[in-house]
Amino acid sequence: MRALLVCATIHHGNTMRVAEAIADELGAEVRRPWEVSADELGRYELVGLGSGIYYGRHHSSLFKLVRRARLIGVRAFVLYTSGFPRVPVLNGCDASLKRLLAERGAEVLDSFGCRGYCDYGPLKLVGGINRDRPSEEDLEAAKAFARRLMERLAHPSANT
Repeated sequence: MRALLVCATIHHGNTMRVAEAIADELGAEVRRPWEVSADELGRYELVGLGSGIYYGRHHSSLFKLVRRARLIGVRAFVLYTSGFPRVPVLNGCDASLKRLLAERGAEVLDSFGCRGYCDYGPLKLVGGINRDRPSEEDLEAAKAFARRLMERLAHPSANT
């Protein structure tokens, strides 16, 4: 299966560590959004898109890439790291990217997120939060997520 993870990691490399753990399990390559053309996305069977969360959303480079892509027949998933927990009642930090992927024709399978070290703005004054994240447990959870994705893709009838 041809798989690609597109990862925009800007500050501390948190999301890249998670993306690499997932990619190792999937046998996928990891590239940055500015290294991938919109046309390329449609050539993969499975595409993962991830970044840290900035003001409640994924990095703008992912949205820019997906808006130009035609993803009919592509299966996709979303990943993220965030200094703060996901708040589903506020529509969740992954909802807008998942919605855009679906609008562009992708079958959105799932999402994976974990906490990440954050020292943005006033958090820098206290040395940041989640200094030890993503942890080894987070990376193991990311690998387990990848294995569940592979199982789901291998046995699609079991998912109904």
